[in-house]
Formats: sequence, structure tokens, C-alpha cells
Amino acid sequence: MLDALQIATTVIVGLMVGVEFSVAFVINPILAALPDDSGQQARSHGGRMLGAVMPVWYIGSLVLVAVWAAAGRSQEGVGLVVTAGALLIVSVIMSLLLLVPINNRGKTWTPENRPADWKEQTNRWDRYHYVRVAVIVAAFTLLVTALS
Repeated sequence: MLDALQIATTVIVGLMVGVEFSVAFVINPILAALPDDSGQQARSHGGRMLGAVMPVWYIGSLVLVAVWAAAGRSQEGVGLVVTAGALLIVSVIMSLLLLVPINNRGKTWTPENRPADWKEQTNRWDRYHYVRVAVIVAAFTLLVTALS
């Protein structure tokens, strides 16, 4: 049973990392290259879509890691799992304090109502997101290492 939990947790966290990595290094650069207001409109739509899914994914991943740490507390590598959980907590805190406020504004923007500094806010979100991606990649790496 613990093996299934470990594998499911690692897969779910890995998929989350893949989505967030893709947003940072594939999707957003593509959107930035779109003409006129298309990129901003696409980011607003993406903010609405992913903004609905990612909170559940982040919290669900954290819960799974916590269950893994508790269930495997006597196993070798549990320190890695606990550290991965701490990193996921950092990513959730970063999200709530830094990224979500910008995303909540950005998902309502249209070419008619966006603020004058919308590009600066978008760039700030991107910088915070790069750090968050690094944090969750580190957490995922620890989980994979704990499996071996």
C-alpha cells in the first residue's frame, strides 16, 4: 500500500512540476511572441483556467506527501520526503503571497481595462514563477530520490 502511495504521489507531483515548467519555459514565451493583445488575452484566459485547477493540485500534492511521510516514518529516506513537503509548503506560501494576487488581477484584464503597468506585473509574476518552479523541481527531485 505504501508503495502505491509513493508512486502515485511522485507521479502527481511530477505532473504538476511538468505543467508549471511548461508554463514558465514554453507557454509564456509563446504567448509573449503573439501579436498585438493576443498574448495578454491568452494569459488572462490561462490565469482563469489554471487558477481554478492549480490550488487543488498544490494542496493535494502536499497532503499526499504528508501522508507518505507519516506512513513511511520508519523507512529510510523519510527525511527527504519531509524536506520535499517543506518545499511544497514554501511553494504554497509563495503562491498565496506573491503569485495569486497578480494572477487574480491579471485574469480579469482585457485590452480595454488593463492597467498601464500590466507588463511589469506580468514580468513580476514570471520571475516569482521561475523561483516557484525551482522550488517544486527540488521537491520532486527529493521525492524521486526517496524512492530509490
